[in-house]
Amino acid sequence: MDAQGRGRVEDIDPADQWVLNPETGEYELRLAPSAPQSRVPGQRGAGGTGRASRRRGAPASASTSAPAPEREVPPPRRRRTSPEEPPPGRRGRRRPAKKSKGKKILLWTGGTMALVVLAAGTAGYLYLQHLNDNIESLPDDGAGTGGFQKDQAINILLIGTDKRTGSGNEGYGDNGSAGHADTTILLHVSKDRSNATALSIPRDLIVDIPDCPTTQEDGSTKVIPGSTGVRFNQSLGQSGRTPSCTMRTVTELTGVRPDNFMVADFNAVKTLTSAVGGVEVCLAKDINDPDSHLNLPAGKHTIEGEDALAFVRTRHSVGFGGDLSRIEIQQQFLSSLMRKLKSNDTLTSPSKMVKLAEAGTKALTVDSTLDDIGKLKDLGLELGKLNTKNLSFVTVPVRDNPAEKVKATVVLQEEPARQVFDMIKEDVSFTEVKKKESEKEKKEKAAVAARLEGEKSDPSEVRVRVLNGGAPDGSAQRELLYLQNEAGVTKSENAGDADAEVARTTLEYAPDQADQARALAEILGLSGAAMKPGESVTNAQGLPTMTLTLGKDFKGAGVKLDAASAEAPEEARKSTADKVECAK
Repeated sequence: MDAQGRGRVEDIDPADQWVLNPETGEYELRLAPSAPQSRVPGQRGAGGTGRASRRRGAPASASTSAPAPEREVPPPRRRRTSPEEPPPGRRGRRRPAKKSKGKKILLWTGGTMALVVLAAGTAGYLYLQHLNDNIESLPDDGAGTGGFQKDQAINILLIGTDKRTGSGNEGYGDNGSAGHADTTILLHVSKDRSNATALSIPRDLIVDIPDCPTTQEDGSTKVIPGSTGVRFNQSLGQSGRTPSCTMRTVTELTGVRPDNFMVADFNAVKTLTSAVGGVEVCLAKDINDPDSHLNLPAGKHTIEGEDALAFVRTRHSVGFGGDLSRIEIQQQFLSSLMRKLKSNDTLTSPSKMVKLAEAGTKALTVDSTLDDIGKLKDLGLELGKLNTKNLSFVTVPVRDNPAEKVKATVVLQEEPARQVFDMIKEDVSFTEVKKKESEKEKKEKAAVAARLEGEKSDPSEVRVRVLNGGAPDGSAQRELLYLQNEAGVTKSENAGDADAEVARTTLEYAPDQADQARALAEILGLSGAAMKPGESVTNAQGLPTMTLTLGKDFKGAGVKLDAASAEAPEEARKSTADKVECAK
């Protein structure tokens, strides 16, 4: 940037430089010169001939001296000229208006994401290098997938730490904390972008933390030993663990490998809520919490800054007064923030978007595969496709730790927790998503559904061999025992491991075995999509048999396999971002 013509970046408040051009009806970025500039082409004048000024263009004017086009300096603002102003024989020309930068900002901000730590990725492209310099990054140490892909489901790990940074935070968090995983959300966005799930992981959940290869400040790698039966929040900060270790812990817990991580501290909530002019929250009762510093009467309030931070930190005055109650109030806050960020009040305000870009890029730390404003913009555009009614907030199902007399930690409720994790792994929505289908899609869907329609054989007539195609070791044998001893499928056999691993369990059968296939599908809970018309194989007795291949979605012997028909368990405490709820 030309320092003479436009001034230094740090001396300018970008939010004050957007003006409405009455001729185009669009916002344009106008950075005033540091001193008045000459209107005579070729004359430098006190203000110099900055590149930004040359880009705007101005009507040509006569001069007795030879003009120097490369030094042409237009007036600071475009003005209408009288008919007498152009020299005789020439007509004043106005260069075609360039596409408004304000319009470009608004285009990119169409990817606005509701979650606090993602706001920077949706703020658009302004002062590219300046914003890039704001972003801090850390290695993911191979714990992630290498970064999100536009044509795949997206999993982003959002981490809020209790680390104190900046002035005004002396009264918050643990004194001297290295920054533990105080608030953790695994955000899963479906492959078709029709829905998303924000899974909150309680900080006091007892987990096993794996060994974590971690990049040190000198560039070397150190393996930080894992821990068994400890709080989840110790996956960050404790013993020098970085966010990459939290990623590994989440993968160990859920089976879902995050693509990227984003980390924010206390300042993120304060600065980002102020940047959008505050968010609306609702209280069902008066709250005066000296620990979080929240003091608000019942009713609706628009909060930002210190009040916003106090709101998301309060727990003793809501619900049962524990961390699970705080998770619920945080989910309500994030839902409200998403509605605000996707509102026209934010998206059509260039000044808010500029402030949001500045605040957001300073507030978060990302993994090294996401350390560029362009990548954040791309992520924001993907996330911006979501509808708030199809963003579900879910909490990992837990219960009080039975090993404790004084309840301080929680443990998994195994079955409902596994169901939640499987739904995320298998890209199953927690909300009913209505999609407009083409005629071709309707026909294909009908054909798949038809596979389940028709007569079914008696279980004793079903002949099938079972292969393990990615399920835990021993699954084929356990499923075989279930089929023979409990389901009445006595003509079944264990055929060992499949040639390759598969994500989903499938049943392949010949056309004349359709009645057997429908019977087995009913027993196992297979969907029509899992049924693969094809060919039968010959078993050791020379008889035709179907092939059941257990995939990575296998949940255990006798457990129904079709997660697509599953609903979120009540223990997950689901809510959606489009609903206004009051903290109780």
